[in-house]
Amino acid sequence: MWQIIGQPRAVSLLQHGLQAGRLSHAYLIVGPPHVGKMTLALNMAQSVNCEQEFAPCIECNSCIRISANIHPDVEIIGLASEGKAEIGIGQIRDLQANAHLPPFEGKCKVFIVDGAERLSSEAANCLLKTLEEPLPRTLFVLLTARENQLLPTVVSRCQRIELRPIPHDLIREILTTSYQVPDEKAETLACLAKGCLGWAVSSAQDETTLQVRSTRIDTLIDISQANLERRLSYAAELAAEYSKSHLQVEETLTLWLGWWRDLLLVKGGSPESIVNIDYQTTLVRDSSNYELEQIAGFIHHIQDTRNKLSQNVNPRLALEVLMLSMPSMLDTLSTKDIHYTN
Repeated sequence: MWQIIGQPRAVSLLQHGLQAGRLSHAYLIVGPPHVGKMTLALNMAQSVNCEQEFAPCIECNSCIRISANIHPDVEIIGLASEGKAEIGIGQIRDLQANAHLPPFEGKCKVFIVDGAERLSSEAANCLLKTLEEPLPRTLFVLLTARENQLLPTVVSRCQRIELRPIPHDLIREILTTSYQVPDEKAETLACLAKGCLGWAVSSAQDETTLQVRSTRIDTLIDISQANLERRLSYAAELAAEYSKSHLQVEETLTLWLGWWRDLLLVKGGSPESIVNIDYQTTLVRDSSNYELEQIAGFIHHIQDTRNKLSQNVNPRLALEVLMLSMPSMLDTLSTKDIHYTN
């Protein structure tokens, strides 16, 4: 029983390969964060090691051990620690050494590279050599939310599977029926999830996620009204946080991108399409303080900053430039003639 929800094309492709005995030696699973990439990868690992006829059964000893991440033949490779920016070559060399050994207790060794876009150039080239020479009874599964940051040669050695955001109504239905989330909260989470069921479920089960989001939005609103000194101070705070947790700052910038996209939609006359529906009143109010060109220009700056951070530029410099580019509510009237280019 495949546990991935809302991805029938991906499941059908893999089931056909399993039944025909023609699975690729390497797969690249592409999709936004929390859309189900790891769930699908673990289901794949269970399928090739399942002890029952109809795989994955989820109930046999092998499937249970893989779900619990204690199966000796299934290894997940990711950032060595939260403060690390890259998956290092040492991790890939260890993978290579392990890959040349036969399965310890299962039918197939499975190596899942989580966040493959984080591979250093040396690690990516090292992995490429392994992908070019398929090993028997060995499966590689690379997961990424940013396919364009992978080496084209690595991508070309894998069979690509794309996981797309699932429908809003399906997320809401799953939250209400399977997790007993109240209708109003389920609607809010379904909108905020942007097609990623994993985020919606984890947020329904842990109130901390929404609390952190509210804090970040409050900070965003505060910074948009602040003077230059406060903005640059905040850039320094974010840069210090980035050195400890890339993920936290990436999530902050993703939230900012969604917020300014919502401002653009409200300003453009499409408030029914916004994501942050629980802040609609605030968005309508604040959108009146900006011109369309200002909002669109700053969205471009946020996207550019995210790209630069992923390329390992100086985080403080990148974030300071972002703060300098943010249009201020306080001087909107004096900046109406400023136009940004994309």
